[in-house]
Amino acid sequence: MSPTGLRERKKQKTKEAIQREAMRLFQEQGYDETTIEQIADAAEISPSTFFNYFPTKEDVVLFDRYDPMMVSLLLERPNDEPPSVVLKRAMEGLAVALEDDGDIILARAKLGLQTSALRARFWEELERARDLFCGIIAGWTGRDAQDFELRIVSMVLVTTAFEASQEWIRRDGRGSMFDLVNEAFDAVQIGQRLDALMTASPTRAN
Repeated sequence: MSPTGLRERKKQKTKEAIQREAMRLFQEQGYDETTIEQIADAAEISPSTFFNYFPTKEDVVLFDRYDPMMVSLLLERPNDEPPSVVLKRAMEGLAVALEDDGDIILARAKLGLQTSALRARFWEELERARDLFCGIIAGWTGRDAQDFELRIVSMVLVTTAFEASQEWIRRDGRGSMFDLVNEAFDAVQIGQRLDALMTASPTRAN
C-alpha cells in the first residue's frame, strides 16, 4: 500500500473512532449536552485534533464513509452494463458492507430526526448526494452534469432512497433497509428511467 493510501486509511479509522465515541455520548447524555471537549477526551485526542477531522459537532453525526464506497461500486462495474443493473449490483455490494453497522446507522438517523440543527443539514446532504449522482450519470451518458433531466432523475433517486430509510427508522431498524430501498426504487421505476437516459448515448463514457 502506498504511503498516501496508508495515511488515508489511518485518517478514516480515526474519524470512525471519534464518531463511535461521539454517538455513545450522545445516546448516554444527549446531543446538546455533549461537548466537543467531552468527545475529544473520550476519543483520547485533543479538541484541536477533533477540529482537524470535523469542522463542527454536527459533522460527527453526518460523517458517512459509505458515499465514497457507493461511488466506487458504481464506477467499477463493466461499461456495457445497463445503469439499472449497475445500481442493483452496487446496492448489493453496499448492503454487504453495511451489514454490521446497522446499530450506529439507526442511532445516527434517529438523532438526525430529533435534532433541529441536524435536520437542517440533512437537506444539504441530499443536495450533495444529488450532485454526486448527477456527475456519475453524466459520465455514463455524456451529458452535462447540470442537465435538467439528469438533476430530476438524480433527485428522485436520492429522495426515494431517503424515504425508504425513513420507513426503516419508523420500523426501528427491523428488517432490511436495502430491501425497502429496492422496493422504493421499483415503485418509481428508477432503474428503467436510468436505462432510458442511455438510449441517446448507448456507450457509457469511460
